[in-house]
Amino acid sequence: MGHHVIVGAGQIGAPLASALHRRGHRVTLVSRSGRGPQEVERIASDASDQARLTTIVNGADVLYNCANPPYHRWPEDWPPLAAALLGAAQDTGADYVLLGNLYVYAPPKGPMRESDPLDPPGAKALARARMWRDALATSEAGRFRVTEIRCGDYYGPGCVSQSHLGERFVPRLLRGRAASFLYDADQPHTWSYVGDVVEALIMAGTDERSFGRAWHVPSNPPVSARHMAEEIGRIAGLDTVNVSVMPRWLVRALGVASPTLREMEEVRYQFTRPFVVDSTDFQETFGLAPTPLETTLKETVEWWREHLNT
Repeated sequence: MGHHVIVGAGQIGAPLASALHRRGHRVTLVSRSGRGPQEVERIASDASDQARLTTIVNGADVLYNCANPPYHRWPEDWPPLAAALLGAAQDTGADYVLLGNLYVYAPPKGPMRESDPLDPPGAKALARARMWRDALATSEAGRFRVTEIRCGDYYGPGCVSQSHLGERFVPRLLRGRAASFLYDADQPHTWSYVGDVVEALIMAGTDERSFGRAWHVPSNPPVSARHMAEEIGRIAGLDTVNVSVMPRWLVRALGVASPTLREMEEVRYQFTRPFVVDSTDFQETFGLAPTPLETTLKETVEWWREHLNT
């Protein structure tokens, strides 16, 4: 079993640490707060400090980039953080696994594939695309191996404030209120279950076939946010289910006080047309299928009910 270092203790980093630990790996979780699952080693550190990070990663087998700076600060925060992570991988020779997203592609005209050109429409997405280009180019010089796992919008247990299907959505339904959604609730959309993201990252970090390219997380067929609400209602035994879509003018007005909400305008295109991921390559290469939608939503409802009662 190997030593895995994870930077970022959020919606993906924390469950990834627990899952790797259950498989018998040594796990070190690095975050500013030092928080995380009690069963793994936790270190409080600024990951943009390359010297410190290199010391932590030295001797490790795999380094995972699961960091997530505040969305509105991506252009400022990602370059130094990405440079430190890349430098640590280069200096130590650890395999480098990036948790990516679909922002790196141009607005789609069909299902998105890993071979699509990286042509992001905004500055924040450009920062993410540059991270992958830099990491791949440096890796090809022969110092370390790299791969990136790209996924759609997260949902599932533990996905709260940064999830479109998080605290504004599921708990409101369970309390008999309308789920709140920022965009068109009827567009087909690919959603990535947090458990499938974690499994894909583990596969990427432990299977030599993953390196040298990017992959899409196995995901179920696209469905609308309204469909997700209706399925949650059925599973939860709710009498009625409603989805309230926030008018665009209100999103803009609220964005005056909320930097994150203001910057979401840049990715509105992801919800004004079908936003579909093709994950065939990963599924056929590694034999990992997405968790059935029914199962994912049952686990999500159970998690929220438990946490709403605590």
